[in-house]
Order: sequence, then C-alpha cells, then structure tokens
Amino acid sequence: MAEGGAADLDIQRSDIATLLKTSLRKGDTWYLVDSRWFKQWKKYVGFDSWDKYQMGDQNVYPGPIDNSGLLRDGDAQSLKEHLIDELDYILLPTEGWNKLVSWYTLMEGQEPIARKVVEQGMFVKHCKVEVYLTELKLCENGNMNNVVTRRFSKADTIDTIEKEIRKIFNIPDEKETRLWNKYMSNTFEPLNKPDSTIQDAGLYQGQVLVIEQKNEDGTWPRGPSTPNVKNSNYCLPSYTAYKNYDYSEPGRNNEQPGLCGLSNLGNTCFMNSAFQA
Repeated sequence: MAEGGAADLDIQRSDIATLLKTSLRKGDTWYLVDSRWFKQWKKYVGFDSWDKYQMGDQNVYPGPIDNSGLLRDGDAQSLKEHLIDELDYILLPTEGWNKLVSWYTLMEGQEPIARKVVEQGMFVKHCKVEVYLTELKLCENGNMNNVVTRRFSKADTIDTIEKEIRKIFNIPDEKETRLWNKYMSNTFEPLNKPDSTIQDAGLYQGQVLVIEQKNEDGTWPRGPSTPNVKNSNYCLPSYTAYKNYDYSEPGRNNEQPGLCGLSNLGNTCFMNSAFQA
C-alpha cells in the first residue's frame, strides 16, 4: 500500500487518470466507487493540478475503499435509489478498480459493486453501465410460495438465470428442467431460448420465473401443452385491407369506399372545407 512516496502517488494519479478515459464496450465490467472516498483519494494523490497542497498528507489519507454511502442499510449489494453518476459515485473499469484495491484494500465486510456494460437504444445503439440491476423472483413449480429474489444484469442470459435457480433449489445437473415466465393473470410463457438476454426476453423488474422439473416417468407436471400458456412466438393474423375488397356500384367506379367529400387537388383544402360547410 502506498502511503507516502511522491513517486508512488504520481503513478497512482497517472494510472487512474488514464483508465478513467476508457471507452465503454458491451460486456465489460465496471465498478462503482463512492464519490466521497474518491474525492479524499484525489486530495491525497494531488489529482487536480489546483489542489496539490495536501498531496501525501497523512491527515487526508483515504483508508480502505468505503462504499457504504451507496448501499441500503443491511444489504451489501442493494444500492440506494436515485444515485447519480459523478455526484454520488465514480465508475472505474476493472483494471482501475483492481489497482485501487491493491493500493488501499476494500472496507471489511463490503463486496465490490460490479456492473456490466450493456447496449441501449432501438435504432441507434449506445453503451451504458447498467448501475441498477433487474430484480427477479424465482420459485419452483411445485412450491410457488417459496420465492427467492435475485438481481441480474440485462446482459445475463436465460441460461445464466436457469443455472442460478438450479443452484438455489439444489436441482441435480442430470435433472431436466423447463423455465417459465409467470404473469399476474396466472398465464405462463416458456423461456426456451437459453442464449436470449434478459433484455431480449423482455423480462422486467419483479418478474416471477418458475422452474419445472421433469417427472420420473418422462412427463412434465405442467403437461406438454399447458392451458393458459402465452406463446412468445404468437403473431396476430393478417387481415386484408378494406380497400382491397371488391366493391362496386354502378356509376361510382372511380370512388374509394368509405370516403366522402371533395378530393384535395393541390393546395385547395381550405376551399374544399368552405364548400362543404
């Protein structure tokens, strides 16, 4: 741990300043650092050119990284609501986080707050660190009252979730399972694309997922085609547009059914409305 030498502090300052400029890439892991601790560290290493008068002063030594200000009481991984980037926390890539921990360690009893970089946007994609995770409620088909809550990244796959559920409920590896999306209306949707992400599958905060184990006789408790199943591949039937129906009436061959009034030829809409009034 570097507690004094100016050269050591110069290296810290230079390394972290460079890593803070790292571009976001989908799938990378970044870490949250409490802004209060980070500001103290900046004073200690003389990070800002206009604030070097306390550089190396043991009175401003930051001590172990302390993220308690970001966490809800009694929960080592649940963030307080409405935290703001750079005001409440700083984001560091994995290499930067590892360097800080090697220099200062992490407060005893705390765990790193790691978050994935995900893509957002329907047409124009952009990368963003997913600070707040999606909370899912997990249960077994045979006992849906025993619900366990876990948080996942939108970049996590259905396969990742299923493995976590199997671990929670001690389901043997050789046991065949199916995963279901349970809605408030007591309908179920099969989650049968293991490579789909939470974002792709449209899972939302508080969604209930049910794992079902195959019976010893090869049947499924929910049956091969369970009633009240919502098919994720369901499509609305296509209807022929009204204008394509065969409609004819003597003397009105050039008119479109369902329309009345005068045709708008150029900029004549105001005149047409006056005539029709």
